[in-house]
Amino acid sequence: MNSLFVIQPYKRAGTWAFDDERVGLVAEPFVAGIPAMIERLVADIPNAHNGFRLIFSPQPFPGAVVHLERAREEAGGWWYRAIEYDSEGWLCPALFKYFEAAPPQLWVRAEALEPNS
Repeated sequence: MNSLFVIQPYKRAGTWAFDDERVGLVAEPFVAGIPAMIERLVADIPNAHNGFRLIFSPQPFPGAVVHLERAREEAGGWWYRAIEYDSEGWLCPALFKYFEAAPPQLWVRAEALEPNS
């Protein structure tokens, strides 16, 4: 099982979404509090709306800047609390494309894409 996962979110129809052909997701939207967290996370990344690299893991890793704690289950997904942002967001059942069970904690980092990525 991977320790680090990488997706490339982008803005689509006014919200953040991502594709991951490896797990069968296309234009999967982030909803319910997660878009606001992403806006804060990418505030210093130029043109992030065209795409950026999002690295996440159930374990701490170097450079992780946001720590999420699992809060409660709802509608087949889980609410997570962003410690640094003092806010919550819901991760839909697509979470289970990456994990067998909702991890108690997640760590996240955003990076700009290199040209031609």
